[in-house]
Amino acid sequence: MRDAILRKLTYDLGKSRAAAVDRDWFMATALAVRDRVVEPWLNDMRSAYTTGQKQVYYFSLEFLIGRLLRENMSNFGMVEEVRAALSELGVDVAKVIDSEPDAALGNGGLGRLAACFMESLASLSIPAFGYGIRYDHGLFKQIIRHGWQEEFPEDWLQFGNPWEFARPEIAHSIGFGGTVEELDGEDGTPRHVWKPADLVLAVAYDTPILGWRGKHVNTLRLWSARAPDPLRIDAFNRGDHIGALSERMRAEAISRLLYPSDDSPEGLELRLKQEFFFSSAALQDLIRRHVRVYGGLESLPDKVAIQLNDTHPAIVVAELMRILLDDHAMPWAEAWRVTQGTISYTNHTLLPEALETWPVPLMERLLPRHMQIIYIINAAHLEAVSTAHPGNFDLLGAVSLIDESHGRRVRMGNLAFVGSHKVNGVSALHSDLLKKTVFRDMNTLFPGRITNKTNGIAFRRWLQQCNPGLTALVRDSIGPEFLDRPDALTALRPLAADGGFRSSFAQVKRANKEALAALIRRETGIRVDPAALFDVHIKRIHEYKRQLLNLLETVALYNEIRAQPQKDWQPRVKIFSGKAAASYHRAKLIIKLAHDIARTVNRDPTQRDLLKVVFLPNYNVSLAEVIIPAADLSEQISTAGMEASGTGNMKLALNGAMTIGTMDGANVEIHEHVGAENIFIFGLTTEEVAARRLDGWRGQYSIDASPRLAQALESIASGVFSAEDPHRYGELVHMLREHDHFLVTADFASYFDAQRQVESRWSKPDEWQQSAILNTANMGWFSSDRTITEYAQEIWRVPVPG
Repeated sequence: MRDAILRKLTYDLGKSRAAAVDRDWFMATALAVRDRVVEPWLNDMRSAYTTGQKQVYYFSLEFLIGRLLRENMSNFGMVEEVRAALSELGVDVAKVIDSEPDAALGNGGLGRLAACFMESLASLSIPAFGYGIRYDHGLFKQIIRHGWQEEFPEDWLQFGNPWEFARPEIAHSIGFGGTVEELDGEDGTPRHVWKPADLVLAVAYDTPILGWRGKHVNTLRLWSARAPDPLRIDAFNRGDHIGALSERMRAEAISRLLYPSDDSPEGLELRLKQEFFFSSAALQDLIRRHVRVYGGLESLPDKVAIQLNDTHPAIVVAELMRILLDDHAMPWAEAWRVTQGTISYTNHTLLPEALETWPVPLMERLLPRHMQIIYIINAAHLEAVSTAHPGNFDLLGAVSLIDESHGRRVRMGNLAFVGSHKVNGVSALHSDLLKKTVFRDMNTLFPGRITNKTNGIAFRRWLQQCNPGLTALVRDSIGPEFLDRPDALTALRPLAADGGFRSSFAQVKRANKEALAALIRRETGIRVDPAALFDVHIKRIHEYKRQLLNLLETVALYNEIRAQPQKDWQPRVKIFSGKAAASYHRAKLIIKLAHDIARTVNRDPTQRDLLKVVFLPNYNVSLAEVIIPAADLSEQISTAGMEASGTGNMKLALNGAMTIGTMDGANVEIHEHVGAENIFIFGLTTEEVAARRLDGWRGQYSIDASPRLAQALESIASGVFSAEDPHRYGELVHMLREHDHFLVTADFASYFDAQRQVESRWSKPDEWQQSAILNTANMGWFSSDRTITEYAQEIWRVPVPG
């Protein structure tokens, strides 16, 4: 390994040992590790076809894979070998690992779930491809300036990506616009030919995804957009040097940036182009291989399982139909059988605005043949509904693929639903709500199509790699079986009552908290005490995730500490981290409020360091890997019925953090598994939330009933935390008083009381550690291996090797 690293440094990077910096050592080490993976990777890809195995194709606009060096070393059993090799070379392996940039190809939970699923598919030896976009710039880099979020390009490819293999020979033409011609087919039936006005090339880049113990290697294939003609020589020779590149710039914009703002017509069009670009490229790619190996496409449902990760790739339904009908002359009924039998769809949200819809004029202009196919699918669908439910025009309007009430838009969720043989939610509560809310009518028409697959997390990354201290303690205490079977963690349960084990567990947590405290000091300049309760709220900044509720409680607690200095307050550090969408004004205002509160609280000597508030900038996978092992309390406080599942809640509980949360998403199942005494549940239920909204809830009702809440809001509204701009938060406070759609004020009193229960438990270290250990012990069920096994057996119908 030492010699391999040196060869890569010399011959691949052209660097000498004396001139090499940490980034060079990372590149050389990654290339040396990658070499070990290549042969089994190629063997596994070849084996899937020679044995005729059914393959899974996971379509996702996001893959938040994070750093791969430590994961690949761990999964291939090379950690000590690499550490020793680098040590002989006088190189610190920790600095090498930290030199790897995060591949920030996702926004949050959706992309991280896709990454966990890809790792579990490989660990379970299920042949699979992940398909997405190779964004030049992933999710923006968040810089905090004077408390305000600013967005800058994230440049993960600046120094190259050692894990990927460029495949310039694998390039598919993706069309946009143009016309559709109807011709007479050989048998007299009409045949349609789409003649796009613009073509873009999708060029493949492959990354091997290594499973646990190196048992299997799958492929993540990401597409990069290229212009068929990178330079217009005629324009260049005329002196139009900028215009000569315009075609190239327009084409490459498709894979330039993750999630361009869709506030403008141009941004909306680019977003649709992105979704069709990778969906079409992936379909062409898998069909090319399928035809080469199996001949015709009638067998596609028997050999291929396509999973749509949310509505972003829902255009796959129309594109697969187009390919079958127009390119392979398959009859409509047979094409529809193949399409439905091949595709399944995962829904991730109950928020209506997150169920994508596209203006019909945009679709007709950009994808004219697909719009025709969607109209035909819709006509057949509505005819069947009308036959079964004659005269029920409300039902027809609700289940139509075209929304006629808001300027005629294509409902991508409905398209994905009718074009799939299975539709799944991602937690028990979420799946039940799908049947009762957004897909209530569809569920009536297609009973049994909606199923549940509760999300899971990759234990290899979120326990073994990010918390080696806890992993070693557990292995020494119950043996190594849990490394291969996460459910074996249940053997920890009796040890929760063992004083010696509780002490060791607390020591591991303390070491992780010291590491996080050092990071907080480096990043923010704030000193925090590792002995304090680390109260962690890390996730995308969004009103339904209710960082605002946490901040209100922070202000109320701050007021109480100053008003009652004689009380036995428990020292606490409130740790926030997360990004707000660039165009989401209110979410960015919440970030500013967090910083204003932190500035005031942290500088106030009267609260005697009993409360500290920290906002860590630029939240990403690598930062999460430091925060999560150090967390004592996990904030999962979304409005009940709004969070589909969550996976951060699972990662934090696995690492021994107690959850404070509503009965929302996977919190419900965590509650079931860890026990009511080992979680802090508060707030309205999903049914109570719906009833409040139906009654025209106003936040002022709760404010009038709670002097504590009224005082906190008055402090914010009057400029206590923003003396330089006293009216800065008038909009937020007005919203809470008058509208409060997310019922922050309605849940405040219950949340405040639950936080006092947290303090009471924290004041009894033995009880706290016992509950924390039981959280870790009971989280085995939340492994993504279990989730993928359920998908494989019940949706994809692929075998899971023993």
